Amino acid sequence: MLASLLQLLGPFLMVACLIRVPSEVVKQRAQVSASSTTLQIFSAILNEEGIQGLYRGYKSTVLREIPFSLVQFPLWESLKALWSWQRGHVVDSWQSAVCGAFAGGCAAAVTTPLDVAKTRIMLAKAGSSTAVGNVLSAMHAVWRAQGLAGLFAGVFPRMAAISMGGFIFLGAYDQTRSLLLEVGKKSP
Repeated sequence: MLASLLQLLGPFLMVACLIRVPSEVVKQRAQVSASSTTLQIFSAILNEEGIQGLYRGYKSTVLREIPFSLVQFPLWESLKALWSWQRGHVVDSWQSAVCGAFAGGCAAAVTTPLDVAKTRIMLAKAGSSTAVGNVLSAMHAVWRAQGLAGLFAGVFPRMAAISMGGFIFLGAYDQTRSLLLEVGKKSP
């Protein structure tokens, strides 16, 4: 099951990261450099690092997204199945949303060290050893400097944000799916 999910999701996650990573690099640098505009930051990245600068952290983002998805989606489906079994009926969309929120929060928690490494890589000074993009090396540096607390820095805000996203997106997905199934039953 997990191997099939990985084969299905892997290519989609890699393509999605082609769009997500440049915007994430610019956003994160804007957050630590409030005096510059987004366009100035974007231009500075291109001038100083070239297109590779916009994709710094691509590998670490993919390496975070894959385990995140491998936790979130099976957990979401399992929680819906458990809730359905306990209630004796298929879960409603709002119940699916609650399961999505919980699954997203759990996935966010366990992948936070990978997210911390990704952020360090994206924000590292060009030419530094961290900027090279080695996730294990970045995690090891955080561990040495800040211990376990450093690896889980920002875990609660990350869990909260991703839980809200899981509630909205997975609940909306489930509602849309239910509506389309109903329309399909009524069509000849």
